[in-house]
Amino acid sequence: MAALKYSKRIREQRAKLWPDVDFKKQLWHRKRNDGFTTIPRTMALIISIIDDLTKGGPAGKTYFELWCRSFDEMYVSLSKPKELAFCSGFIGQRAERTWAEKIRKLAELGFIKLQSGQSGPLSHALIMNPYLVIKKMHEEGQPGLSKEKYRGLQDRAHEIAATDLDDDYLEDDEDEETATAPPAPTVPEPSLKKAVPKKAVAKKLPIRPLRAAKKKDAA
Repeated sequence: MAALKYSKRIREQRAKLWPDVDFKKQLWHRKRNDGFTTIPRTMALIISIIDDLTKGGPAGKTYFELWCRSFDEMYVSLSKPKELAFCSGFIGQRAERTWAEKIRKLAELGFIKLQSGQSGPLSHALIMNPYLVIKKMHEEGQPGLSKEKYRGLQDRAHEIAATDLDDDYLEDDEDEETATAPPAPTVPEPSLKKAVPKKAVAKKLPIRPLRAAKKKDAA
């Protein structure tokens, strides 16, 4: 109910501020438009932290492009390096090489894991939880990680109720496979009761009425 009231209040304020905008036609909406993904609300700060950690060759855009191509499994195929490089902002003769350098750096920092395949050493990528990666860096004193930005990440995570940086993160959560798998169908156990034979019922014969004996004629 509170969310509905907030949404209504924002829509009313938006209409007053931009009365000349057709909101349905001119704005993007996740329930109306296709081609979107889910991201943490802290993504901009996470990308900024990645850029700080990869100074001289910031890899934030490369990371974000990987995220935008992933689904809930957080897997990305790297079989189209030229396309991935272009969408990450790299053009020219060295585009693919520059992109590959960013990918290796992201893997080195722990933001992704790589596996080889038909496309060579960079064929498959798995995106790790960025909160946990950055938290580990903070605990280990990773050079290049700004203390101010880490505190900012903590504060923002608290504001949006993200518990990824908490010490008890996921302790009470179900396993991914358990949480998403449909319940197994229940099969009724066979009955162990012996079948009780029906009692034999004797067929009732129709009762014919007795005929009265005919009287003999008098001699």
